[in-house]
Amino acid sequence: MSFFPGNDPTPGDAFACDQIELMVIPNAKDIGGFQVRRALPTARRRLVGPFIFFDRMGPAILRADQALDVRPHPHIGLSTVTYLFDGKIRHRDSLGTEMVIEPGDVNLMTAGRGIVHSERTPEELRGASMSISGLQTWLALPDGKEEVAPVFENTAALHLPEIDAEGISGRVVIGALSGLQSPVTTASDTLYADLRLAPGASVKIPADAEERAIYTLEGEVSIAGDRFPAERLLVFKPGDEIVVSSQTGAHFMLFGGASLGSKRYIWWNFVSSSKERIEQAKEEWKTGRFDIVPGDEEEFIPLPNN
Repeated sequence: MSFFPGNDPTPGDAFACDQIELMVIPNAKDIGGFQVRRALPTARRRLVGPFIFFDRMGPAILRADQALDVRPHPHIGLSTVTYLFDGKIRHRDSLGTEMVIEPGDVNLMTAGRGIVHSERTPEELRGASMSISGLQTWLALPDGKEEVAPVFENTAALHLPEIDAEGISGRVVIGALSGLQSPVTTASDTLYADLRLAPGASVKIPADAEERAIYTLEGEVSIAGDRFPAERLLVFKPGDEIVVSSQTGAHFMLFGGASLGSKRYIWWNFVSSSKERIEQAKEEWKTGRFDIVPGDEEEFIPLPNN
């Protein structure tokens, strides 16, 4: 979801591979019956390409008496990307959008100068147990585009190009990989791909993107002789082709893109190159100057005290 009060991740143990710049072990936090692991931002790494926030939610089973209820809350200066492996979420926003997010689809919500949204278990699915698994990432908007008009874009899974090679399967979520181009809109050079390796298979990660990382969801991956278990973020050094292999089989996300080239500040749900702009957004939310979410007007997440 777009905001969880998660714990900051921590750096991992030392490793021999000189192709890896940083390994991050996300800290897990229980949120209403399921775990969320935050991999970005960290004290040692704020961004990978435009990716400034990376949360892994689940996998988990919500019981019949549980539901996901992320109340209306604001964003500026970023695009949220919701990508599910299992479960369904109803998205509503201050543009009037109402959309049930399905597994494999890409929901891209560009906040720009400001948007408010909520994410909840669909009413028609409440009262029964439901599995939930997915990723919530934020893309910081580049210079000159931080204050664009807000917009919402949904791209169905069937429109994403599929990768099907020997021992390798998956899809290109955003950007281009292996000659395949996703139709999802990008504000800057962005790479985001969902990749699966069969046991014993390997895949070459080209050096095209300036900054690259993987987050392993299932299985164990090997890079230059070092093995890494699931739930690890590995940031690669630039300039070299990387070979990722797995003896057991693995499922991981490849992500990154061009460096923004300027600093970004992040506070709560706000991202900006300007601290003053974040202070303005805080005051606007506190005093009720953001737009409301049609169909979800009764509740909201108040501004944090810290």
